[in-house]
Amino acid sequence: MRARLRRSRVLSSTGGGTLERLLEQLCKPTPRHHVHRVCRALKTYFQADGVSLWRVDGNARASRVYGIGFRYTSFANAAVDLKKGSVFSRVLSRGNAVEASRGMSSECCVAIAVGAPNDARHVLVFSYRAVPRALRGRLAKKAKNVAPLVSMALSTLHPSTGDMAGLHAQSLMNLALELKPSLRLPEFVGRFTCRAGEILEARMAILALTRGAQLETVLASNLRGPSQQIDRARLNAALTKLAQEHSGPILLGSANSLLSAEVAKSFGWNDVCFVRLNGTEGDLLGTLCLIDRGKKLSEADRNLVQALAGHASVALENSRLFSRIEHSKRQWVEDFDAISDLIVVHDPANVILRVNRSLADAVGLRPSELVGQSTQAIGKIAADSPVLVCPFCKEKESDRETEESVLTSGSRAFLISTSRIGSGEEGSRTIHVLKDITEQRRYQTQLQRERDFNTKILNNTQSMILVLDTAGLVSYANRRCYESGYGKDDLLGRIFAEFIPRNRRPQFDRTFTSALCGVGAENIELPVLRGNRSTGQFSVSVSPMRDEEGHVNSIVVVLTDITDAAVLQAQLRHSEKMAAVGQLVAGVAHEINNPLAAIVGYSDLLLENSSVPKAAKEELEIVLKEAERTKEIVQNLLRFARQMPAKREALDVHDVLRQVLQLRTYGAASGGVEVVERFSNKIPQVLGDANQLQQVFLNILNNAYDAVRESGHAGRIEIATSERDSAVEITIRDNGVGISDTARIFEPFYTTKEVGKGTGLGLSICYGIVREHGGDVICENNSDGTGCTFFVRLPAAKTEETASVAVAKL
Repeated sequence: MRARLRRSRVLSSTGGGTLERLLEQLCKPTPRHHVHRVCRALKTYFQADGVSLWRVDGNARASRVYGIGFRYTSFANAAVDLKKGSVFSRVLSRGNAVEASRGMSSECCVAIAVGAPNDARHVLVFSYRAVPRALRGRLAKKAKNVAPLVSMALSTLHPSTGDMAGLHAQSLMNLALELKPSLRLPEFVGRFTCRAGEILEARMAILALTRGAQLETVLASNLRGPSQQIDRARLNAALTKLAQEHSGPILLGSANSLLSAEVAKSFGWNDVCFVRLNGTEGDLLGTLCLIDRGKKLSEADRNLVQALAGHASVALENSRLFSRIEHSKRQWVEDFDAISDLIVVHDPANVILRVNRSLADAVGLRPSELVGQSTQAIGKIAADSPVLVCPFCKEKESDRETEESVLTSGSRAFLISTSRIGSGEEGSRTIHVLKDITEQRRYQTQLQRERDFNTKILNNTQSMILVLDTAGLVSYANRRCYESGYGKDDLLGRIFAEFIPRNRRPQFDRTFTSALCGVGAENIELPVLRGNRSTGQFSVSVSPMRDEEGHVNSIVVVLTDITDAAVLQAQLRHSEKMAAVGQLVAGVAHEINNPLAAIVGYSDLLLENSSVPKAAKEELEIVLKEAERTKEIVQNLLRFARQMPAKREALDVHDVLRQVLQLRTYGAASGGVEVVERFSNKIPQVLGDANQLQQVFLNILNNAYDAVRESGHAGRIEIATSERDSAVEITIRDNGVGISDTARIFEPFYTTKEVGKGTGLGLSICYGIVREHGGDVICENNSDGTGCTFFVRLPAAKTEETASVAVAKL
């Protein structure tokens, strides 16, 4: 940490006050302890850990004259052999050197030659325990700028030049004192240019500053005689070219050779001293031109010029920095006042330090009128809040942990953000930023009302509303869905198509794909699995939902349960068809009964005829029996069409099924159809009409035989019985071609057979018979995709019902 602080001090030690103190120490007239005073002043100015002055004896040896503080490792001895001391060799050859051991923050020294450039008799060494490598070059440049001043200060060690050096040093000190308050560039230009020309006895002094890649003359002062009008554009071009072609710190020569004969003749100049003013980074800040001095530069004059250049460079950088700071400050004030939010800064005593224009306008005063007043002066903004010293600070210390709060004042609302800078009662400041959120709160309130309104509509509608993503997954479900028996886990994240029976999914998939393309669909009737696992009939509407760019990102599905309406419609349709069946049956029953009567009569006569062979009589008995059964079927049709009640007697379903299978045995064997019986060992009896139930099972079996023969492979029909939920369930399963529309299979006149091969009445009559018996019959295609299964459920007869039927027969 100490090293970091020391580095920052080294970079900031170029200020005018520090340089002034250094000049005061260097130019004191008393020679006593002069070397000690100079070294101590340099140590303070450079903030070095140690300073030592070395005298060069010939070309072989350097002896330490004086030293203070930390010593660089290589110069721990009082004398150094120049052949082994590489730092001294570089110093004497090129004027300055930097030496350091390896590492980014290691021991470092800066050495600089002191004296005439061609006859340096002393070397100054500044020692540092740790300085970053990036700063070492800047230290060397800084030492080089101060070296001429030190040379003149130490020139009192040589009496031949002491008087002139003291005079020059005194002039430099006076110049430093003059330029100290001149941080503004116009003041610096005037003072420095004129004083430099006077000190170096020039006829004219010109200062040109860098503007981009060009030099621009900012002042041309004629120190002897009247002012001279010069072509500045021409001069700027000549100076720019000279600076680009020559990199030396000082150029001295005739105006013809340096600026060209044409320029020299037009301006009337004889000789020119061109001095580069370089910054600490080596960049060109400007140039100082001394015109017509009329004499050569002595070594003392050259040192003076270098000192002037170094001092001017530092002063220019400070001036430019000050100008940038001033510009930045003005810009910051403009930006601060341009902020529309209200900003106030106060100290711990609640005295206003700064406010922006927006806050001042809010209280009807100017910003300058509020500075220095108590924060109560801006209490008008917080009219509805309790009277506090600061209307924006939290009253309780515990509440100050939250740096944001909302302030309501009349119809306006502000979001207050508070920040605290510094620590301690004296140095801390509190900043309040008030952002007007009146419109935002109004919009939020309106948006919340709309959301609540929309939510109430969605949750109180009688339809179930789902939102699906583009993959078909449920992402939202309204409250009606959960009231219908679904759970959140049952819906959210599930594929909606799974709730639709497999045979109807293709229809929904086509609708969903169209919706993804932007085409919706309405009132599509589909069966959907309810939350209680039952299947209901629903009217489904599918609509695409688009984002701000018009792309479909969700699908809205509205489900309306129309099961009851569908049942009523089916019943109405069934009643209409039953009426048609009744009229048809009533019309043909008489025509059927007449030939049946002839068949029955002639069969009886043939059975009584003794000349008929016994084998023929057995066949005639079958003909007679089937004719009588046909007559009974016609009567059943009449009763079904006229909604006549069926006979009630206790029956064993197995006996009825065996009679049916006996009638179909020959047809099944000849067709290569395998019939498998899986009868339960014991099932309860049912109450019903044996002939009607026989007609039901025979009709279903006939359809099964037709289906397996159409499949083209080995047919198999499986008949099973079981008891389930106080009912007898008869299952007839085949491996045929299946049924395309199981929902319409029991409608009258609906058939899947070719024209002329089916009337569409068989299964509808079966449905009516089973329903008349209080049972139910359904049909489903098999899950393996082969064939279908009919389920006939008949209520089991109770013991008392069986007894009452038996008594009625007696």
